[in-house]
Amino acid sequence: MVGTGQILSEEDILSRQDWHFPVPIAYGPGRLAEIGAHCLSLGVSRPLVVTDRGSRDLPFINSLRTFLSDAGIMSGLFSDISPNPRDDEIGAGRDVYIEGAYDAIIAIGGGSAMDGGKAICLTANNEIDLWAFEFEQPDPEITTAFPRLITIPTTAGTGAETESTAMITHVGKGMKFCIWHPDLKPSLALLDPELTLGLSESLTAWTGADAMIHAIEAYLVPGFHPLCDGMALEGLALVSRWLPVAVAEPANLAARGGMLVGSCLAGIAFVKGLGLVHAISHMIGAEYNTQHGLTNAIILPVVLRFNLPGEEAKVARMAQVMGLAETSNEAFMAAVEDLLDRIGIPTSLAEIGVPADCARRIAEKAIKDSAAGTNPRPAAVSQIKDLTEEAIVRARQVGTPSRIS
Repeated sequence: MVGTGQILSEEDILSRQDWHFPVPIAYGPGRLAEIGAHCLSLGVSRPLVVTDRGSRDLPFINSLRTFLSDAGIMSGLFSDISPNPRDDEIGAGRDVYIEGAYDAIIAIGGGSAMDGGKAICLTANNEIDLWAFEFEQPDPEITTAFPRLITIPTTAGTGAETESTAMITHVGKGMKFCIWHPDLKPSLALLDPELTLGLSESLTAWTGADAMIHAIEAYLVPGFHPLCDGMALEGLALVSRWLPVAVAEPANLAARGGMLVGSCLAGIAFVKGLGLVHAISHMIGAEYNTQHGLTNAIILPVVLRFNLPGEEAKVARMAQVMGLAETSNEAFMAAVEDLLDRIGIPTSLAEIGVPADCARRIAEKAIKDSAAGTNPRPAAVSQIKDLTEEAIVRARQVGTPSRIS
């Protein structure tokens, strides 16, 4: 399987670029060193760096804070963010922000750091309850501007760096919800592929699969949104080309750059919506604290077999950008499953500790997820339960049709 994107050379990927859609984006190797100048240009003098527990001791945190210090900028650090950020952690981060009299947030790390930083940003300058920002609720009125927000992804997967949306676990309900506000936009997304060079093979695979799924699910969302559809297709082209290379050759900077751009494009695309892969995965992550991209990747084949009948035209477009000679549903499914095999994705949720008896409970929660509402095929709780059960037992077996109708 050879992806498209050949028109984009390695020289292009290794160059430095400034883009201004949908937010200011500074892309290119080594651009973390510019963070001090960017903060000064934005009027930021005392940022709070927000990351997750797994990232707080990694070299890029020290590098970031050193670059800030060299520019005369004092920074604080908040790192009590779980892999699936919790509402109580967001409250603790808000307290640190207020007590330290900070004036901006720099979210750096993977998806959990992005979500944690954005959620703290939503609540830092007001007395509004976090859950008032839930996606399905009317947008709360904001009288004090949100703090400046700078996002710096260190994985190529979540694509969370250009929007305010964040997935947060409601501890009391044991569910994930999407929170956001249209007035919160990152002042800068800094994409430096050098920051992803130290990513392990497994995290490269898991986060990269997440990016691919964002592109696929966003493109399959019904409705006319050519901007998001274009982003989804180009994101899929880049990810399908570069993900196997990034896993096999972790020091390949061009592959890391291609993945970071592909992830960003796919993240922009899912403004259009997502689907049942994410709806199910969100609730499994909320209950069992599983890695999000890995959970998505295991569930993907089951949901695709459910969703693809009747989507032949869109499947053909996706197959084309992946460089497939055949563009049927069967060929596309085979290519997706082959890619998952090549990057070492397990074949069942049971392998990552998800028990069989949770399926109905997960389904009852998943149907309430905003991503379920944009799935291309409507699904009842009973069907989502069956999908979840199949993913727990065996999600992927090439050539074996789904038992779910």
